[in-house]
Amino acid sequence: MKASSGKKRLIVLLGPTGVGKTDLSIELAGWLHTPILSCDSRQLYKEMKIGTAVPTDEQLAAVPHFFIGTLSVFDYYNSWQFEQQALEKIRELHRETDDVLMTGGSMMYIDAVCKGIDDVPTIDPEIRSALVEQYALEGLEPIRQQLKELDPDFYKEVDLRNPKRVLHALEVCLTAGKPYSSLRTHTPRERDFSILKIGLYREREELYRRIDRRVEEMLEAGLEREARVLYPLRHLNALNTVGYKEFFDYFDGKITYNEAVSLIKRDSRRYAKKQLSWFRRTPEIHWFLPEEKVVLFSLIEQRS
Repeated sequence: MKASSGKKRLIVLLGPTGVGKTDLSIELAGWLHTPILSCDSRQLYKEMKIGTAVPTDEQLAAVPHFFIGTLSVFDYYNSWQFEQQALEKIRELHRETDDVLMTGGSMMYIDAVCKGIDDVPTIDPEIRSALVEQYALEGLEPIRQQLKELDPDFYKEVDLRNPKRVLHALEVCLTAGKPYSSLRTHTPRERDFSILKIGLYREREELYRRIDRRVEEMLEAGLEREARVLYPLRHLNALNTVGYKEFFDYFDGKITYNEAVSLIKRDSRRYAKKQLSWFRRTPEIHWFLPEEKVVLFSLIEQRS
């Protein structure tokens, strides 16, 4: 929709993995005459096309997309960087159109754009490099223990299996000279545009069938081959991702091929459940089944 005197708006199409966001976002973007801002923290990496279900070449050609394949797995990237870059792109697009569409399922990235995240100091590159090297050589446990010593409060709440979160918290502690938890205010930021959040859902059994089928399609498209190419880089944070880490265990001889496939399906279903739990805590999301497009489009057409 071309720019008018109305207030600018960001439309966020979100939902769990496998629910059907990509197809609907293409249709919605065509109707709105707007590009798509991808909000998927793994589709950013150009080496991870199959395992992250990047839109097809035809879909990418149909509608301009941003934040897909713009990074390498070697690049360090976080939700704060995404917030800054996404807001800049939104402001740029709002000069031409009233509505901008963002779609994806990365919870932290969506919150970063819609609510903002707390200010943290610019990380000392030497500290970051040293921690990444330590993680590569010694694993995550020594990093966890340092975080426990410097910030016991955040240690109690962080997902200790997530290297990115643990590493980031520790590098903030070391750079700032104070606990990461002391810098977190959780105060939402004001945006100069309105936000309409639309959530897609399906009945659990149907969603899980779709997820299992999508894993099979990834395998047919060459997921194992893609994972083998990335296997030497398995220590990188970007590759701590469902679909890759299970194959890495298979390549290491820890599990069989069939077990790897079964685990990819299971872990994908678990991630979808985690996404839905996170999103359900946001009351302003308008939820729709994918087939309820008429009502959904009608909601979007009602400008505030």
